[in-house]
Amino acid sequence: MKQLALELASSPAPTLDNFVVGENAEVVAAMRALARGDGDERFVYLWGGKGSGRTHLLRAVLREWRAVGRIVQHYATDDLPVAGAVAATAAVGVDDVQQLPPPAQMELFNIYNLLRESSGLMLVTGDVPPARLPLRADLLTRLAWGLVYEVRALSEDDRRAAVHRYAAARGFELPHEVTEYLLARAPRDMTSLRAMVDALDRLSLEQKRAITVPLARELLLTVRQAD
Repeated sequence: MKQLALELASSPAPTLDNFVVGENAEVVAAMRALARGDGDERFVYLWGGKGSGRTHLLRAVLREWRAVGRIVQHYATDDLPVAGAVAATAAVGVDDVQQLPPPAQMELFNIYNLLRESSGLMLVTGDVPPARLPLRADLLTRLAWGLVYEVRALSEDDRRAAVHRYAAARGFELPHEVTEYLLARAPRDMTSLRAMVDALDRLSLEQKRAITVPLARELLLTVRQAD
């Protein structure tokens, strides 16, 4: 059980193929085009609430860029380098831009300018549209340079159906009450929910137990104790 809990921390890498689309078909199509380098657009800003999938999409696009040989530079909000440390042709990703402190805001502004003058690419995510971000005005202008997309969270019905489809693809039927238990208590992003379904399947086989709410409860308790 403990080993399964530890393995949940290294769930499958986010990809464009394992993103559950829901109401985001246009966004996903745009991310595929950006990943391939199709079209003229080189700057994209994605925004959405917690659990919407914006970070999944950012990481998936960065993965695609690496696969085609791009110099990829992925930054957290507290480790933005000076612009001179960024390759002019890089593909840069910045997550949760709303958390940038003032010095990092200046550096992101400079990185935007550097990439715009070259063949660089930029994908940035945040929790609100550009106009509502608590950032300096000149950086907000840069964020609105390119395409801006809202990433819409899955509806409850879409999330529930996605969990059931994933279990069915693994060859078993996830009981309704277990699905409801996971949706109420486990992390609600699809990467975490899929990892939970994987773990429940393995645990059921290893312990020769049916997949029930008590089994799910034991797994969640072990995961929380391992954090």
